[in-house]
Amino acid sequence: MKLGVFTVLFAQKSLEDALDYIASKGLDAVEIGTGGYPGNAHCDPDALLADAGKLKAFKQAVESRGLMISALSCHANPLHPQKHLAAADDAVIRKTIELANRLEVEVVNTFSGCPGDHEDAKYPNWPVAPWPNDYQDILKWQWEQKVIPYWSEIGGIAEKAGVKIGLELHGGFSVHSPATLLRLREAAGNAIGANLDPSHMWWQGIDPVQAVHILGRAGAIHHFHAKDTTIDPVNVNRHGVTDMQSYALMLDRAWQFRTVGFGHDLKVWADIISALRLVGYDYVVSIEHEDGLMSVDEGFTKAVQNLQQVLIREPLGDMWWV
Repeated sequence: MKLGVFTVLFAQKSLEDALDYIASKGLDAVEIGTGGYPGNAHCDPDALLADAGKLKAFKQAVESRGLMISALSCHANPLHPQKHLAAADDAVIRKTIELANRLEVEVVNTFSGCPGDHEDAKYPNWPVAPWPNDYQDILKWQWEQKVIPYWSEIGGIAEKAGVKIGLELHGGFSVHSPATLLRLREAAGNAIGANLDPSHMWWQGIDPVQAVHILGRAGAIHHFHAKDTTIDPVNVNRHGVTDMQSYALMLDRAWQFRTVGFGHDLKVWADIISALRLVGYDYVVSIEHEDGLMSVDEGFTKAVQNLQQVLIREPLGDMWWV
């Protein structure tokens, strides 16, 4: 396995300065934002696709520092009910797939998106209960009319480009759990897989080790994010896991994102890494920092230090004891 980082953490730095800093920490890979929610501070698809020289220089900037690009990431909502918003996000996803093909990057990460509850809706509608039955009707319409048709098309485009789509299982979007990811994969093809982030599993009550087994046995893990979560034992009883308070209200929230090792100990992270190896995932573990109690530099550095202790780097050898 290789250790990487989502470079959106360092959007305030130039690409070259960010890469120098990342390389100085002993990392192997970078995940780079191309638009959508992560922005495109380090990678403008329009500029790179239009200029072969800029494309070559971009790739050289990464590789000359001993790094690889694990994924291009354009997390967005291409199913947004407001058509102009959906169209902009869809365009970024398509350009990112093309750019990944040109750069020989294996994975494009994004969100599944979430539609509204009817054709003329203004805002996404994320059903989270089976009753009243209205929610079942909404869910059926969303999947049959929006989610499956869109991702079947995008999956086909990605497959032709030799690119895999890593959908992050994230609350608020149609694909947010192992089951919803596998449902879409079955309908839209094997180019669709997960960018599995354990932090979003924990707050939903899902054991990330079991999520790795469920998805990994199906060959459905395309990329992996390293981010932690802590559940507040008092506040969760007041607000539940679907706490709608701002992430900034950390003292009052039911759960919070933390850097690796500050929500769960390294034995838990060792179990996750071992499960990844067990199901055949031997790609990049990409650090994402969203810890409101630590600066970016401190949170990133501690995540690197903690993951270096549990990451399994060397290829498997023969079982001499068998």
